[in-house]
Amino acid sequence: MNKQTMTDLIVTAKVSKGLTWEVMGEDLSLSPVWLASACLGMNSATTEQAKAIADYLELGADIVTALEEYPTKTWDQQIPTDPLIYRFHEITGVYGTTLKTVIQEKFGDGIMSAIDFSMNVEKVEDPKGDRVLVTMNGKFLPYKSW
Repeated sequence: MNKQTMTDLIVTAKVSKGLTWEVMGEDLSLSPVWLASACLGMNSATTEQAKAIADYLELGADIVTALEEYPTKTWDQQIPTDPLIYRFHEITGVYGTTLKTVIQEKFGDGIMSAIDFSMNVEKVEDPKGDRVLVTMNGKFLPYKSW
């Protein structure tokens, strides 16, 4: 089974059970952001995690195997047209150089890891309209000299 078929089956089971990533993450003691990423094919799960996810969704051993497989992390390189995804693209377009400058001013010449990384999404209620709080936490990796 490939990652796309796995994702289709997982999302179908999730929807048919009326679940959210938040509820699933809480029930499985996993970050809902990481869980969604693994179930959408962009991260691999340990055997224990994969079995727990498959059992929870009442899916078979082929899902376990697919969840365990290392993903090929590729995505469409065109400018996204989905409005929410486009806004993240826009944020990096408008603020990418600013973030790079500020991070490197504080840490030195290097990058923020997307491997040693966590992300959290919260809803912040506000009388002027609810807010989206995205927290990204990545290890700083300095460039080496030799």
